[in-house]
Amino acid sequence: MTKLRIFVSLTTKDNDYQIEQAISAEQAARKLNIELQLDYADNDAINQSTQILKAVQSPDPLRPHAVVFEPVGGTALPQVARAAASAGIGWAILNREASYVADLRKTSTAPIFSLSSDHLEIGRIQGRQIAELLPQGGTVLYIQGPTENSAAKERTIGMYDVKPANIQVILLKGQWTEESAQKTVRSWLKLSTSQRATVDLIAAQDDSMAIGARKAFQELPAESDREHWLKLPYLGCDGLPSTGQAWVRNGLLTATVFVPPNAGQAIEMLVDAIQKKKTLPETALTVPASIPALGKLKKR
Repeated sequence: MTKLRIFVSLTTKDNDYQIEQAISAEQAARKLNIELQLDYADNDAINQSTQILKAVQSPDPLRPHAVVFEPVGGTALPQVARAAASAGIGWAILNREASYVADLRKTSTAPIFSLSSDHLEIGRIQGRQIAELLPQGGTVLYIQGPTENSAAKERTIGMYDVKPANIQVILLKGQWTEESAQKTVRSWLKLSTSQRATVDLIAAQDDSMAIGARKAFQELPAESDREHWLKLPYLGCDGLPSTGQAWVRNGLLTATVFVPPNAGQAIEMLVDAIQKKKTLPETALTVPASIPALGKLKKR
């Protein structure tokens, strides 16, 4: 029997969640005894499209039986998806819904689905964390992921859904990396509006961006300013054991949201569909959780 080959495309090497995605994919490949090809798009949607299309159009001995990818840009590569489906290649989208999935599933013999973190619920959990930590209201400096990214949009919507009316939000934009958040906070600190702002909490849509924000405040020349900003609560998302959870334990973060990596789960679903002919749902969601539990946040 031919050994299954699966091509996995992730967004960047510079993000702790993407690193854990790669680890989960490698663990699943070893467990299932399949051949895994792993690539990174360097946060470039065109680069990602080219990488995946090259794999899809490879000669038969090298062509993957399925593609698993986490989209970089605002689309989930519909043209590449159609090329894969036409070639009978399975297609799993991570952490993004795509309108074309339903149509492709009607005509393709290969498994096609999306597997996503529940980004609305992730945002709601972070909104509840903010409410617990600021019971009297206040202002949050909120660092969002890329504007065109649906995960970032949904996390923002979820946060606004549950945050109390007496909490104001200053919205900044990052790129899911520590460096991008550090740069965006540096730029904000140069604005006259930042000098007038009274901020009570810093929240970011992933842990690495929360740490990047901390690093920007550590650069402030005045010791009193540094101490003020570094004493504020910092919230992140992803909550992976070696990064976000560790940063909560050592006090760099006040709280995070655990988002289970799902690349390995997508590979297992594809193998079940290809080898066992199992019918897969069009969309499946993983379940996030607050770390620490919401009831324990007030004690902090």
